[in-house]
Amino acid sequence: MNWQPYNLDQEAQRLVLAFRNKEGVIGQSHKMRVTVAYGLERFWGEHLRLLGKNDAKEREKGKYWQSVWKEFVRIMKRTGVELPSDEISDRNTEQIEEVAKKLWSLSLDDQKICLSVLTQFCDSLVWWTQRYKKAGDREEEV
Repeated sequence: MNWQPYNLDQEAQRLVLAFRNKEGVIGQSHKMRVTVAYGLERFWGEHLRLLGKNDAKEREKGKYWQSVWKEFVRIMKRTGVELPSDEISDRNTEQIEEVAKKLWSLSLDDQKICLSVLTQFCDSLVWWTQRYKKAGDREEEV
């Protein structure tokens, strides 16, 4: 496998800046980095949980997670790995199961590559979050 940077740092910076002015949102980068260890399907599913909340701030966090996933899908497409990117409702159990099946059916090699790239992508998100967080933004518990 050849080293390919895939512009992870630039894309991470772009995403952090896009969500910087939404209170408490970019702190989710830390949670994303931790969540990678639990697998692609759990990382993917977190946006559904947050978007399904009644609280507007939580939904903004969900939009950030969703945007990160969409960018990750675009990055992986360049490697030849196709990941699900359908927008679905947190209420549609059948669609949720379908996406989880797609993620679980990836070859072991593709899973390893995806998790490696996602780890690096989240590391970049954390880096830019630390650089761009605004004075007074408090870190949320992980």
